[in-house]
Amino acid sequence: MSFSFKRLLPHILVLIGFVVLSLAYFSPVLQGKKINQSDIMHYIGMAQQQKEFAKSSGEETYWTNSAFGGMPTYQLGAKYPHNYIKKLDLSLRFLPRPADYLFLYFIGFYILLLSLKVDFKLAALGSLAFGFSTYMIIILGVGHNAKAHAIAYMPLVLAGIILTFRKKYIVGFLLTTVALGLEIVANHFQMTYYLMLLVIVLGIAYLIDAYRKKLVPHFFKSVGLLSIAAILAVGLNATNIMATQEYVKESSRGQSDLTINVDGSPKEVTSGLSRDYITEYSYGILETFNLYIPKFMGGGNREDVGKDSETYKAYINLGASPIEALDASRNAPMYWGDQTIVEAPAYVGAVIIFLFVLGLFLVKGRLKWWLVGGTILSLLLSYGKNFGFLTDLFIDYIPLYNKFRAVSSIQVILELCIPVLGIFALVRLFNDFEKDEEKFKALKHSVAITAGLALIFLVFKSTLFDFESFRDDQYIQAYGQPFIDAIIEDRKSLMSADTLRTLILVLLSAGTIYLFLKKKLSEKLVVIVFAVLLLFDLVSVDKEYVNNDNFVSAIKVDKPYQANSADKEILKDKGHYRVLDMSSEGQGKPGRAAYFHNSLFGYSAARMGRYNELLDFHVYKNNMNVINMLNTKYIIAEEQGQIFPYTNTDANGNAWFVSNTKVVNTANDEIVALDSLNTKTTAVLIQSVFSENALKSAYQVDSTASIQLKEHKPNYLKYESTNPSDGLAVFSENYYKQGWNAYIDGKLVPHLRVNYVLRALEIPQGKHTIEFKFEAQVVKTGSKVALASSVIFGILLLVGLFFEVKNSRT
Repeated sequence: MSFSFKRLLPHILVLIGFVVLSLAYFSPVLQGKKINQSDIMHYIGMAQQQKEFAKSSGEETYWTNSAFGGMPTYQLGAKYPHNYIKKLDLSLRFLPRPADYLFLYFIGFYILLLSLKVDFKLAALGSLAFGFSTYMIIILGVGHNAKAHAIAYMPLVLAGIILTFRKKYIVGFLLTTVALGLEIVANHFQMTYYLMLLVIVLGIAYLIDAYRKKLVPHFFKSVGLLSIAAILAVGLNATNIMATQEYVKESSRGQSDLTINVDGSPKEVTSGLSRDYITEYSYGILETFNLYIPKFMGGGNREDVGKDSETYKAYINLGASPIEALDASRNAPMYWGDQTIVEAPAYVGAVIIFLFVLGLFLVKGRLKWWLVGGTILSLLLSYGKNFGFLTDLFIDYIPLYNKFRAVSSIQVILELCIPVLGIFALVRLFNDFEKDEEKFKALKHSVAITAGLALIFLVFKSTLFDFESFRDDQYIQAYGQPFIDAIIEDRKSLMSADTLRTLILVLLSAGTIYLFLKKKLSEKLVVIVFAVLLLFDLVSVDKEYVNNDNFVSAIKVDKPYQANSADKEILKDKGHYRVLDMSSEGQGKPGRAAYFHNSLFGYSAARMGRYNELLDFHVYKNNMNVINMLNTKYIIAEEQGQIFPYTNTDANGNAWFVSNTKVVNTANDEIVALDSLNTKTTAVLIQSVFSENALKSAYQVDSTASIQLKEHKPNYLKYESTNPSDGLAVFSENYYKQGWNAYIDGKLVPHLRVNYVLRALEIPQGKHTIEFKFEAQVVKTGSKVALASSVIFGILLLVGLFFEVKNSRT
């Protein structure tokens, strides 16, 4: 027992160190403060209704009416039965947010390096390089929590796979199952997809190696085991995966039925997102050097250049007061790359990139090639439209690639691969596999490449680059050419300062290795020196963008919105209706209206596809017939800074009987017909729906016909109708056939889609009770699969542990 504890003690100390570092970086959490994340603020607004409903009823709803006219909650933090892998995830994230994600970065990468038989000291060093990589910290600052969550589990998945290939079949299988299950729990399928691409690269490298070593049977045995692990991991997350798969077809990421754009021009027909939308955030090829020199391209869109800058002087020359000039200089437009929005450079680190280059010379075999392959693939794909050949190839021919946008985020793969190879450079440096002459030669080449590159940029920057941005024209028009000349001078200064910084760090790193090779420094001291260099290198940059100023009192995060006078007035109406917030605050904070009301807008990258098209074609154009059919009873308006609610007396209401149906042939015709359709009297639908439901062209509607909403919950609506004739009722609710079921007097009946997005129901004459219930069969089925998978994995876990213990005693 004492021997086992002695072996565990270094790892326990490392874990404690990770906890301390995580809390130290985000130290305000120790005072009860929370980080103010813009994306999370929007999410809180979107999820408020379902949370309040769960709190008051004790029931989970899988539909919310709070945003975009109503949508499933599958991508809004829905909680599912028998989701035990989620409970494990919550247990691992025991630190206050966002320190919990930083801790996961550290621990996952640490286990990955241990699985590669790296000494614990170097494994801890690598964890610092990965966890403090600037991109990893920046996404926590802006609230991309799901992305950070998924990235944090990536190394753990790789560790399980590598252990399996190392013939540690039981441990590898169990770790892969759990790690991949946790990866899927994070619910950021784009990051999981990118991990899959890296796993394929790794698999190819291992297959080639197995073929060379005549170990192909072992390779396929490992692949078979890993496939079972993947199936089990998917089973543990069955409900979420099945629900997402069902919903994605109806979401803005699914295939559209339209073949025209808003202006009537032909639309690119795709099974996923449009090419322009996918590549909107494409990494500039020149921006590659941001990975090595933080402000090579100026940093972020808004940089603090201070009082001594040319920008400050330019503002003074324009007549600004010293205070105004200083304030403006703290938000100077320094970024001169091609992307529209950049919060901060995706800086990997001068020190770790130097070690990565050293690793290119010292590290041999399959490890090097899958790491280099993953790095190159992710870099080239991150260029997006700037490297169109490869990007188009993946969009057109690689399954699911066209489901994701912001291609620059695939750089998370290189941000994982680079530290691994960098640490292995030190592993090779410390062992005797290479002669000292080879190590000196590798060091010389690495310094020549990295320091040489920095020197070229430092000396020839004005010759090589113009430092101009596509945004500069707007500043020239507003302030004149001298102002932009000052901006350019500051961009040059930033590049010079950070290039010099990188050069110094490279030389210090190289000097440390040189002294080690000359037997002047011990291994332990080298690790300590590199820990200091890495922390200084990365944390000093991280702190420029995410620091204590990002934290506020917990109440401001938990309740980010305060009801204004318009909200309070509207909330007096306890009915069921929608609100269109046209105020400047509502437009700037798209989740705000959803926090208080049932909003026409919201904040989600996976909103209902047809509803999103309705917004583009009609709502954004202020088509009141369409706005009315969505039962928009209140419009929050603003005049001269004053916000007030406008009561829209023309809103169609919750439901109404129509007297006519307009039949069209295609989805194009249906959405265009809404331009001039009187939605109060006529419903438009396509021919196939009309024929399938045997509808009439006209219905008798007199003054006695009525349909009234009597009860409403997010997942339940109850109406009472009276009509002397058979009628067609239209409901101001989004149509979603996979969850909503219609009942007349307790009997399940089919309902249909009209007006491109709304529900309709043919109701026989007389008095009737109509109910709509959100009954997600996918949740029931998925929960059963999750339970069965959990039981199976539990049995396999016990059996596996039994054999591991047994084998350890023999």
